Amino acid sequence: MVAAKGYRGIGMEGPIATWYARNTGRDQSRFTKTARLMAARVRPGGEILEVAPGPGYLAIELAKRGYAVAALDISASFVKIARENTAAAGVAVDVRHGNASALPFADASFDAVVCVAAFKNFTDPLGALNEMHRVLRPGAEASIFDLRKDASLQDIEAGVRDMHLSAWNAFLTRWAFRLMLLKRAYSREQLERMAAQSRFGRAVISEDGIGLEITLKKA
Repeated sequence: MVAAKGYRGIGMEGPIATWYARNTGRDQSRFTKTARLMAARVRPGGEILEVAPGPGYLAIELAKRGYAVAALDISASFVKIARENTAAAGVAVDVRHGNASALPFADASFDAVVCVAAFKNFTDPLGALNEMHRVLRPGAEASIFDLRKDASLQDIEAGVRDMHLSAWNAFLTRWAFRLMLLKRAYSREQLERMAAQSRFGRAVISEDGIGLEITLKKA
C-alpha cells in the first residue's frame, strides 16, 4: 500500500521550494558533473527518468546532451518551477507530479533512472526502488546520490562552503543538514539491506564527499 504522504519532514512547497531553487541554482557545477556521469553510462539519445528533480537543473543538463528526459516530483511547487526552468532553457522535459513509489510510467520505459539528494526523504523507499526497477529496461541502472549517515560535521562544513551561499543561507543550510537531513540519511549497511530486499537484489555503493552513490542494475 502506497503511503498517503510520500515524503518525510516538511513539504517542499511555496516559499521553501523557491528558496531551495534559488540557492541550489547558484552552483550549477554539481548538475553538470552528475550529467557527465550519466552520459558516460547511458547510450546517446537514451531515455532517462529523474525521480525528484526539484527545480529541474539536472534534467535540463541531461536534455541539453540529447537525452529524452522525464521527471517526476511530489512537490507541486517544484513541478511548476521545473517546467518554467526547462522552458526558459529551451529544452523539452516531461515534468510530472507524482509519488516515487507509484511511478506513472509503463514497464521497461527507461535506459536509466537517477535520483539526487531526495531518496532519504521518501516514506516508502523500498517501494520507490521497486518502481525504479519496474520502469527500467533489462540491463539498465538506477543511480541514487544522497547524503551518507556518517558524514562528519567537518565534512558538512566543507560541503556547504563549496555551495557558495550567502552567510545567512549557509547558516540555514548547515542547520538543515545537522537537525534534519542527517537524521533521515541512511548508512551503507541500511542501503545494502534495502537493496537486498528490493527487486534489484543488490547494490554497489561508493562514497563521494559527504554523500553516497548507490548503483542498482536490473538483470
